[in-house]
Order: sequence, then C-alpha cells, then structure tokens
Amino acid sequence: MSEISDRSLWETHAGWWQEAFTEGADAEYTEQIIPLAAEHLAGSSRVLDVGTGEGQLARVAAGAGAAVVGVDPSWGQLVEARRRGGGPAYVKGEAVALPFPDGAFDAVLACLVFEHIEGVDAAIAEVGRVLRPGGRFLFFLNHPLLQVPGSGWIDDHILDEQYWRIGPYLVEDISLEEVDKDVFLPFVHRPMSRYVNAMAGAGMHITRMEEPAPPPGFLARAEEYTAATTIPRLLFLRAEKMS
Repeated sequence: MSEISDRSLWETHAGWWQEAFTEGADAEYTEQIIPLAAEHLAGSSRVLDVGTGEGQLARVAAGAGAAVVGVDPSWGQLVEARRRGGGPAYVKGEAVALPFPDGAFDAVLACLVFEHIEGVDAAIAEVGRVLRPGGRFLFFLNHPLLQVPGSGWIDDHILDEQYWRIGPYLVEDISLEEVDKDVFLPFVHRPMSRYVNAMAGAGMHITRMEEPAPPPGFLARAEEYTAATTIPRLLFLRAEKMS
C-alpha cells in the first residue's frame, strides 16, 4: 500500500474521526486515554504530539501549561485542530522525518498512531532524536497481542465455550480494515517486541507499562464486549531517553 493512498484515506475520513472520537464522543478517550496522558505529561514543559489529528491530546498538554506542537500529515485534521485552538501550534509533517531539531522536547506523545505507520524504526528513531536526555515518550497503541487480524471473542456453541481467539501474532501484517461502515483505514500489525526493540535502539528504556481493562463507558456502548472484560484493548508504554 503506497504512502499516497494512506494519506488519501486519512484525508477522506478526517471528519469521521473527529465526529466519532473527539469532544467527548468516545469513552475510551475520555475515561482512559486522556487521564493516562495527563498523568504522564505532568511536569513537561515542551511537548510534541505525533499524529496529533485534530489536537485532542495536544490541547490536554497545553491546558497543563506546556508549550505544545502537534504534527500530522493530514490537512483535514490540521485545519480542524487550528480551528479548535486551545494553545498548541500545528505543523504538517511525517513521523519518519520530524521537522524539529535534536533534543527539542522533553515529552513526545503518540496516541493510536504507530499502528498506521509503515516506517516504524525510522519513526521511533526520530522520536529519540527530538527528545532531550531524560525526556519521556508516551506511547499508546491498540494492543498488538489481542488485536491481531483474525483475533476476537468466540462464542463456541458446539463446545459450549467462550474464549478469545488470538490470530497470527508473530506475523507482521499490513491491511485495510473497515472500522465503520464504508470507512477503510490502513493498519499495521507488529509484535510488541518490534516497538520495544526500536525504542531501545533509539536510546530509550521502558519505565512504565499499562494494559487497562476496557472502561465502563465503552462497555455500556459495546454489549458484545462485556464477556471479554479481562481482555485489554489498549497498550500504554512510557519510555525515557537515556542520558
């Protein structure tokens, strides 16, 4: 899949994303992601939000007093981010070639972004480059073990069992997924080790990991998921750049 087609899809569906996942529309953001981001951004003064979209988390960081820059390849997202305001500055750019000098930030945030980036090693190397020594990388991902293509909750009426089926976890996969009716977006599946090793290669070490259960607001709107409340949908890693 070409980078051009990926960008085109994100431009096409920017409005869908804004309507479905921002301004309180999505419980996983309001009850889980935003509180985690606010907790781990505390004390940061210069923040970069990679794949900022319409700036939802960039505004959270700015509201805590940080100087914030959001970067995104989609004009459809950046135009809306600037319209909504809230303090951050916004720049058009790609994660694999961040348009900032070395050590420019003391925190970098990437929320549900890296599962859409093909050049993962280059992008994480760029995060390490723009972080100052001791700076932190806040990394949110759809959980790679439990959201492998082919995974899901199975209600087996023949065996009278319910279980979560895990797909081919170790196989890296790039595919278009229909995330809503007629909304197709590119997803890249990788084992967790690819991300952790890329961070280590970029001079970062993991200091915190969270695998939270789906929040109550999400379960209230997704009854089919209530039987799988012990299966996390989200992975959060906090990594720090070594001095």
